[in-house]
Amino acid sequence: MIQRQFFDAASSTYTYLLASGPGREALLIDPVREKVDDYLKAVEELSLRLVRAVDTHIHADHVTGLGALRDATGCVTLMGERSRAECVSERLREGEVIHLDGVRLRVLDTPGHTDDSLSLVLDPERPRAVFTGDVLLIRGTGRTDFQNGDPEASWDSIVGKLFRLPDETAVYPAHDYKGWTSSTIGEEKRYNPRLAGKTRAEYVALMRALNLPDPKLMDVAVSANLRCGQSAS
Repeated sequence: MIQRQFFDAASSTYTYLLASGPGREALLIDPVREKVDDYLKAVEELSLRLVRAVDTHIHADHVTGLGALRDATGCVTLMGERSRAECVSERLREGEVIHLDGVRLRVLDTPGHTDDSLSLVLDPERPRAVFTGDVLLIRGTGRTDFQNGDPEASWDSIVGKLFRLPDETAVYPAHDYKGWTSSTIGEEKRYNPRLAGKTRAEYVALMRALNLPDPKLMDVAVSANLRCGQSAS
């Protein structure tokens, strides 16, 4: 299987390229507009055919590459069914399975960071990895104070859904700010300081007290991402 992890230093965003092998269909998760040429180069060099591009939610810290990728390749753009973005080709529902040539991803509805957040489980019959967007980070969790975020929903998504995956399931988030590239469900259960040993009430109180500044690009990114990263006409 081909799995590549790209990093955008400006927003600390991870983008993931998945395919079952050279010459096969491929999918990108959480692409950044400024990195689209890098993704297309990798797709070409690996002899892949990009057929899907997914955003796990409407991002507030970077402009998505969904629209640019669709224009360049004709790929189908995907987001969750509650996304307010009107430009996506298809909307994903809880339990739905994305089928590629040799790759299967099951959709988990995981609101909390935003109300449209979703996660994707690779090989759902025997989970190999989960792409968590911003709801579950490595030794952290996504903030819950904008875009209809909700700390109670965040807890329910993480503990009630993601933590039910096998402990050995690899965790690949959409962001990391310390240089970590992956984790596992078991590690996050044991060592995530926002979750390990906490009650639901304690987690909710912690998240409500964070008082974080808005992302620098929030005003630009959210409005652009409602159009899949395309400029207003």
